[in-house]
Amino acid sequence: MRLILYTLLALIIAAGVGIGSTWLSATRGAEFGTLTIGAWTARPRVGSTDIDPYARATIARSGQLPVGAGDGIAFLASADDNKRPLDGNCDVEISGITPPARFWTLTLYDPKGGLVANSLERYGFTSQEIVRSADGSFKLRIAARARSGNWLPTGGIDRYTLALRLYDTPVGIATRSQRDAPMPAIATVGCP
Repeated sequence: MRLILYTLLALIIAAGVGIGSTWLSATRGAEFGTLTIGAWTARPRVGSTDIDPYARATIARSGQLPVGAGDGIAFLASADDNKRPLDGNCDVEISGITPPARFWTLTLYDPKGGLVANSLERYGFTSQEIVRSADGSFKLRIAARARSGNWLPTGGIDRYTLALRLYDTPVGIATRSQRDAPMPAIATVGCP
């Protein structure tokens, strides 16, 4: 009788640990095949047939359509280069250059994955509409109140995530460092 009880207890514990770890991986993401450059993180295999089962579960749960491996790559950032979370009440500056790409977009998302609501209905920039310096670099200010130049409103939300999608780019699975893919810097420059 004891053997049966211990076996049942072991099966219940194993099932709980398995279901719990799967739920955590699907809701918080797994780090398999992750590419991190500065504050930016990408999962190059998500849009390919080599996708890991945890990433597949995360995509199925969120309902988001990943960028196909042959089309480009998506980088996400939820903190600045000093690992400080991106706060909608603070001024954040994104500066530098992007890796080579035919086209790119930079978009603000709330923690649930929706666009950040604001009265201007401006949710991001594209490579064709951003104002650049003569050397090709750019500065973009993300803040609750209007700023001159390239500016995205945060609507004053507590936290947000940036998504930089590069289309038709050589950046991908073989990329390993900032030298391979020069990502723009993210800095918190002022907080009330």
